[in-house]
Amino acid sequence: MAIIAEETCQPCIVSKAEEMTVRRKKGKLLRHGYTTGACAAAAARAATMALLWQKIVEQVEIDLPHSGKANFRVEKCVFNSLVASCSIIKDAGDDPDVTNGAEICATVSWKTEPGIAIDGGEGVGLVTKPGLEISVGLPAINPVPRQIITSSVREVVAGSKVNGRGIQVTISVPQGNNLAKRTLNPRLGIKGGLSILGTTGIVIPYSVDAYTASISQALDVAVACGCRDVVLTTGRRSEKFAQSELTSLAEECFIQSGDFVGYSLQECAKRGVTRVVIWGMVGKISKLAAGHLYTNVSDSRVNIDFLAGMAASCGVPEERVKALREAVTANQFRRMLSTAYTKQFCDRLCLLAAKKCREYAGRKLEVECIMTDYEGTILGRANVSK
Repeated sequence: MAIIAEETCQPCIVSKAEEMTVRRKKGKLLRHGYTTGACAAAAARAATMALLWQKIVEQVEIDLPHSGKANFRVEKCVFNSLVASCSIIKDAGDDPDVTNGAEICATVSWKTEPGIAIDGGEGVGLVTKPGLEISVGLPAINPVPRQIITSSVREVVAGSKVNGRGIQVTISVPQGNNLAKRTLNPRLGIKGGLSILGTTGIVIPYSVDAYTASISQALDVAVACGCRDVVLTTGRRSEKFAQSELTSLAEECFIQSGDFVGYSLQECAKRGVTRVVIWGMVGKISKLAAGHLYTNVSDSRVNIDFLAGMAASCGVPEERVKALREAVTANQFRRMLSTAYTKQFCDRLCLLAAKKCREYAGRKLEVECIMTDYEGTILGRANVSK
């Protein structure tokens, strides 16, 4: 994936057979993993068992939404008659998840009122911006993980002699604050730690649904914070270039869309965004100009013949166009252009890309495309509003 993110995701619901056979990398089957929400529920269940039964718990099983049961090995288990703490080491499978290997902890204690209460502790972020599933001021433990934690604890408590008392569950991630710096949480206004996430409990390696869900979530925050202009960037480097140029826009306006420009445009249109800036480099912009709104290399490749035709339309001599057709990459093609034609070529490429993007969004958005080189110098830009 283009961005390094925690599973800001709502993993797609697939069968176990699909998990193990559809997702491959270099011919190798990819192994699924478990979300922070599933690990938190397992830790909470184990801690509740330790508190009620006053014995060490080494293994725990929980029910996952739509996915059957899952077993977890308990990493740590300490308890006395008043409080118990257990931890689970998160296994994200073969997904490049920064929370892989993180220790997810649950501390369970008695409370005087009946019922189950859930709170966030060390390393669990606090929501500070509107637009997320959790209200401002609450710990970033999403609704489905809360449900799984509650049901996992309730099953243990049911039938036990609790004498009218309730259970207080506190979820913590000891390294959460440091790990969160490598996720989208700071941008989303989740301060001080990670989110406890996951709608199925399963992490699907390299999941498209995970990436698109993170885009939707970032757009929800942007709109809730009052952003009417959104900047879609193709990666971290292009985002840095865009932020240094478009300094009047708030941080929430910048969304890393990666290869999912088409999806991002449609999501912007749904949310009433009025203007979108697409910031990228020649390879991605050329794909958009050719009408490929999903720009991953597995789905679309740079069409050198298309670029050569564009160059010819800018007045590049036929002999030079013939030489340009030998270029291997879009960046090489641009470098081979005479400086006399570069500005016109880049502006025209951006104009065509902006038109294609606006059409894809149902003509509901004003779209500007800005193209830079690898150092951030703007090579071309064009705006389409009609």
